[in-house]
Amino acid sequence: EKSKHEALKAEREGRLEEAARIKYSTLPHLTNEMDSLVASLDELPTEGRLLIEEVGEEEISVVVSRWTGIPVERMLKSERERLAKMETVLEKNVIGQNEAIHLVSNAIRRSKAGLQESSRPIGNFLFLGPTGVGKTQLAKSLAEVLFDDDQAMGRVDMSVYMEKHSVARLTGAPPGYVGYEEGGYLTEQIRRKPYSIILFDEIEKAHPDVFNLFLQIMDEGRLTDGQGKTVNFRNTVVLMTSNTGSSIIQELGLQTDRLESENDENKLVWSEEYEKAQDAVQLELRKSFKPEFLNRIDDVILFRKLRRDELKKIIDVQLSGLHQRLADKRLILDVSDSAKNFLAEKGYDPTFGARPLKRAIQKYIQDPLSLKIIEGDIQEGYTIYADTCESGDRLLFKTNMSRAA
Repeated sequence: EKSKHEALKAEREGRLEEAARIKYSTLPHLTNEMDSLVASLDELPTEGRLLIEEVGEEEISVVVSRWTGIPVERMLKSERERLAKMETVLEKNVIGQNEAIHLVSNAIRRSKAGLQESSRPIGNFLFLGPTGVGKTQLAKSLAEVLFDDDQAMGRVDMSVYMEKHSVARLTGAPPGYVGYEEGGYLTEQIRRKPYSIILFDEIEKAHPDVFNLFLQIMDEGRLTDGQGKTVNFRNTVVLMTSNTGSSIIQELGLQTDRLESENDENKLVWSEEYEKAQDAVQLELRKSFKPEFLNRIDDVILFRKLRRDELKKIIDVQLSGLHQRLADKRLILDVSDSAKNFLAEKGYDPTFGARPLKRAIQKYIQDPLSLKIIEGDIQEGYTIYADTCESGDRLLFKTNMSRAA
């Protein structure tokens, strides 16, 4: 470019000989040299370059991801492979609810395959079952599988919307009312993160007017807020939980001794017991909810009570987070089977499911470890062994100095 400007300047000033030299000698030489450098650059491996010379699929995906909030990995990864293996991934994080996982996965695949109306959300599910059996955990795991982010989940506590006047908080106050410019709690949440899981907790506590909003979301995949703007719910998964029928599920014995057998006839999946529970719960649902609401639900998912033997698997899942936090401090924790049995015994409660298990891990693992770390008994690079004492009524911790990776 500099040589071109010099040639033009020479022509304007009447230096025609110099202008001709630049045009017919200097410029062709520089052009050939630049072509040679470009050719040598093309021969370099892509990973060896300091700058990206061409804009490709990956670069475009990164920019679009920033604009839309859609994870870039999701745009580049094979969706078919991900959907086909949903159960495998979910069963690693949600223990003992294979039937629930199977039903949810099938419904989502139907939607993604285009066999469901495109105007509706990806899925509308009603989760029923006792507390502490994995309903919220399944919601978080679905967010991770579908959107690559376990935080891509919004939770709405429906007990807050028991009064008629509180319903407007979901979509925002109408014009002329206080809070009009703030927007609705639900609509703003989806507007900011349109690709997400939305969990409506304990819907039986909500005012009946709330279900009119649900009908619009579940059937048309959209909702109009107080400012008249339409919010798109077509890229969300709508999950609802309810305590309706929980007592029936427990009375029908979805957790029985027969289920501990490895015999396929005794398993929960499509068992006679599960179908009996579904029929009984459906009758109970018809007493609590209107038919037009129930008809828009893709699947009513029953979560059974957890068996005692499944708690050890849940312990492994819950300890994985602790292992990662200790690894950041270059520490390794090794928990013996005996210690896991001890935690399962202390954390097993048929009424509250796996929730007491988290408290047991805090009390018997995290609290003693935190004290030892603060006192300096455990330092960087240690391997910590947790095991029961001879009497089996408490845990002991031993350390071995070995470099933690």
